[in-house]
Amino acid sequence: MNFEEFLAEGKENKVVEETPLAEPEELDIQKAVVEELAADKAKLDIQLDEMKQHMAELEKKLEDKAAEIATLEAKVGELKAKLLDEQERHFDEQSRNPNSLALLDRDVELPDRFPGETRDHVLEVIKEARDKAEAEGRVRCAQILESVLVANEPSGNLAQKRAALAKFFADNGNILSGPVIEELDSCGISYKKGEEFLLTSEILKRTY
Repeated sequence: MNFEEFLAEGKENKVVEETPLAEPEELDIQKAVVEELAADKAKLDIQLDEMKQHMAELEKKLEDKAAEIATLEAKVGELKAKLLDEQERHFDEQSRNPNSLALLDRDVELPDRFPGETRDHVLEVIKEARDKAEAEGRVRCAQILESVLVANEPSGNLAQKRAALAKFFADNGNILSGPVIEELDSCGISYKKGEEFLLTSEILKRTY
């Protein structure tokens, strides 16, 4: 071995000797960092699972709401269809000959004295007669009147007007005050019998 080789070998040995080894304290720090990172990862995994579960619950709620909305839309569609059918039926009734709707024949050229009330008044009278016939045991009469009532439905105008007038009187304490009399005059409703003022119950009975 020559001198240069000896020097080179000495340098290599010196480098190996100068390489520092990891201290135990540093190893503990690295271990602690690794453990902390592992703990953080575990927490993140748990949070991720919770978020996935929450997302699944929200998606389920959205699906339920969508189904509920679809059901409501279907019901709205059914109601609209029924409303259209009712409107068409009403229009058809109005467009036909009035005599085909009347329970009593009348001259269609003569104006209806109380528009929208005549039919319902007649039906109410027939209903009262039906009830009386049943109470008296007049079976055939009751059956005939019942068949008339079944075939002819009231328009409801009379009942609405009667209820509106009753509410008007109730809202005003069932007293014929100045404003009440003015309203009755504007509607053409009589509130006197000769010179005597009528009670609100008598006005209601005489009118509707």
